[in-house]
Amino acid sequence: MTKSRTVNQGATQETAADLAKESQARAIVYNFLSSLFAKEVTSDLVMQLSSEQGQSFLASLALEPSLSASISEINTKLASLNSEQAVLELAADFCGLFLVDGRTSVSPYAGQYFSSKTNDAVSNQPSSRKKKDRVELFGELHQRMISFLTDNKLQIHNDFPEPGDHIAIILAYIGHLCNTAGRKEQLDFIEHYLMTWLGDFVSQVNKHDNGSFYNAVAELTLQWLKFDIINLK
Repeated sequence: MTKSRTVNQGATQETAADLAKESQARAIVYNFLSSLFAKEVTSDLVMQLSSEQGQSFLASLALEPSLSASISEINTKLASLNSEQAVLELAADFCGLFLVDGRTSVSPYAGQYFSSKTNDAVSNQPSSRKKKDRVELFGELHQRMISFLTDNKLQIHNDFPEPGDHIAIILAYIGHLCNTAGRKEQLDFIEHYLMTWLGDFVSQVNKHDNGSFYNAVAELTLQWLKFDIINLK
C-alpha cells in the first residue's frame, strides 16, 4: 500500500511539472505574438530571432504542420532584413497597417470587429455595410480588459498608450492566464474575446499587407490559436 501511494504521488508530481512546463511554453508563444503586434520590428529583434536560440524557438513552432508555412515566410523575411533600410521599410509596413487610419489600414482593436458584427446583424441596408463604422476608442471592450488586468494586478505599460482591447494586450493577457488560470478559464476567454473577431482581423491583414510579413504573423496567430484551443479542450 505504501509503495503504491509513493508511485501514484510521484506520477502526479511529474504530471503537474509537465503541465507547468507546457503552460510556460505557451505563455512564451503568446508574448512573442503580442510583441509583434505591439510595435515595429527592430534590428535588435531581428538579431534575436536570427540567433541560434531564436531559430530554435521558431523551429519548435514549425514542428506543428499548421504553423510551418507561416514560420517559413517569417524566416524568409528575416533573412532579407540585412540592412537598416530594409528594417525601416518593414517598420513603415507596420505603421501603414496598424498606426494610421486609412483605406489600407487594419484596426488592431477588438471593439471594431464586435461593432461591425452587431451593425451587420441589425441592418440589411447595403449602404450600412459600405461605410465601415468606427467604434469609439476606449469603449466597452477596453473597459472590460482594464477590469481583467486590474483584477489580476496588471496594467498597461506607460509607453504603450493603447486601448485595452488592442490585440497585443489581449495576447499578452492570455500569456498571463497560461500560468495563472485553469484551462477552462483560458479557453472561455480565448473563444469569447479573441476567436470571435480574429478571423476578420486576419482577413484584413491578408488584404492590405503588401510586404507579406504581417500577413504571415497574422496567419501564424490564427493557426496557433486553433491549435491551442484543441490542446486546451
